Parts: sequence; structure tokens; C-alpha cells
Amino acid sequence: MKSIIRIGTRKSPLALWQAESVASQLEHLGHSTEIVPIVSSGDKNLKKPLYDLGITGVFTKDLDIALLNNQIDIAVHSLKDVPTQLPQNIELIAFLERDFPQDVLVRRKEAKHLSMEELKLATSSLRRRAFWMKNFGKQEFADIRGNVQTRLKKLDGGIADATLFSLAGLKRMEMDIEFEHLPFMLSAPAQGVIAVAGNSSNIELNTLISNINHRPTEICVTIERQFLQTLEGGCTAPIGAFASFLDDGKIHFQGWLCSLDGTKCLDKTEVFHYTEDINYGENFAKNLLEQGGKELMQEIKNTLN
Repeated sequence: MKSIIRIGTRKSPLALWQAESVASQLEHLGHSTEIVPIVSSGDKNLKKPLYDLGITGVFTKDLDIALLNNQIDIAVHSLKDVPTQLPQNIELIAFLERDFPQDVLVRRKEAKHLSMEELKLATSSLRRRAFWMKNFGKQEFADIRGNVQTRLKKLDGGIADATLFSLAGLKRMEMDIEFEHLPFMLSAPAQGVIAVAGNSSNIELNTLISNINHRPTEICVTIERQFLQTLEGGCTAPIGAFASFLDDGKIHFQGWLCSLDGTKCLDKTEVFHYTEDINYGENFAKNLLEQGGKELMQEIKNTLN
């Protein structure tokens, strides 16, 4: 067993915070760690919207390469950035307990008086745009990229009236800023979850790392990612999914698929007892595809291609 576990991460403040969280849990179990920052392809190009970058693995592939080349022992990711189809010999080995999965709105102080319908919104997320238009109709959007601090600076610079963040990012960075909850939005699949990836050949190390896994979170995000993978078929689309355990032990699931302009949306909501040998996410997605989702996905692909 390695004496020091090398933890690969992106260089952004949020990514480093997430890597430190994993390091802290491993050190609590008696293991020594080293943080190894790596610049990702998604961080190198901050001008193009994510949907123009070939989306799959844009924030993870450089860490995958480092894993396969034995430059690092594990990689830490925001799970919503991790493709549902993993590269050969890469596997997800641990999921930290989910916190703050919601989307929230942050306004410029000059836009405090504006209604939701009047806001010019800065977001490069197709999901956030579509879900916003689902509720408020067509609005003006601006593309915005970068880490939390960069996006806040762009917002203050006047790129738009407001922008959307994952609440987890604001909480983890301890950002002292005003935000508004958005109950009409549905999270991206696996939003708010820190995941650890490893090289599948490192069986002993991966078994060790799995000791920090939070099983209820793993179950929920697996359902969400199965739902996403079945719907997508390799195409990015406005898809939301959130699963959570209820007090009685059942799981509540909600999934959305919307057109790019938010005018057509399909909803799948279920409450069920979890059984390990059933692929719930796939079943829910197939049901949506049969209810018009197949045509909607084709329409999205035709528009984006």
C-alpha cells in the first residue's frame, strides 16, 4: 500500500476545497495524503459555452489521463461534471454525503428591484436556461464561465442582472452573499456531490478509499445518473433529476426533460422501496422516452448539431 495517497484535483478554489475534504476524511482514518492540482481542459477555455466544447468529460479528462499514467492515485470531482460513460479502467469508488444540491439566484445590487421575468440571466447551462424559460418564458441570456469568484466578478462587471449557482459551491466557499432559493428549478443529476475516481487496476487502494463512501448518497446519485445516461444517448440536453431518501426509508425521485426553450417538458415522479437489483433510473427514463421523450431528444439533437 502506498505511504502517501496522491489526490488529483482541478485548480479552482472550490475543487481544492473538495480535494481537501477527501484528504481530511482519509487522514481521519490514518492515511497520509498529498494534493496534486491539475489544469483541466474545461478551465483552459473560459470563452466557449460548455455545450460548444464537446461537453463529455471536459472537466475530468485531464484527471483521467493523470490517473491512467500513475501521476495521481485518485481524482476528486464534482460528480455532476463526470460523464455517465467512464473511460476504460476508470471507476468511481466513493461518494461523499450530498449537501446543498439546489440552484440559487444571485443578483447584482442594481437588479434587486427587477422581477424574475425582467432579469437578463448569465448562465451557460442548457438545463438552467430551459428550466428558467419553462417558468418565465423567453428571456435574454448571457454566457458565463469560470469559478465562483470569476463569475461573481463578471456579474459585478455588468454581464447580466443575475446568475445561477449551485448552493453547494457558495456554502463550501463560505461566500457571504445574498441569494434566492428557486423551488421551481430541478437540480442537475448528482449536483452537490463530491466523488472520488480511481484506476480500476488499483484494487487494494480503491477498497481502502471506499471506506469513506456514503452509501445512501451513492444509491441516490446512481439512480439519477442512470436516468441521465438512458435519456442522453451521448447528447447534452436540459435534464434534471433528484432522488432522496424519505423518513420511512422509501426513495422519492423526480426527473425532468425539457425542450431547449422550456416550452415542452416531461416530468417523472416516483416514490418507491429501493431494491438493489433494479435499474430504477433506466426504467424511469425509458418511461419518459415512451411518453414523447424520444421525439424531444431528437429535436434537441437536431437543434444542437
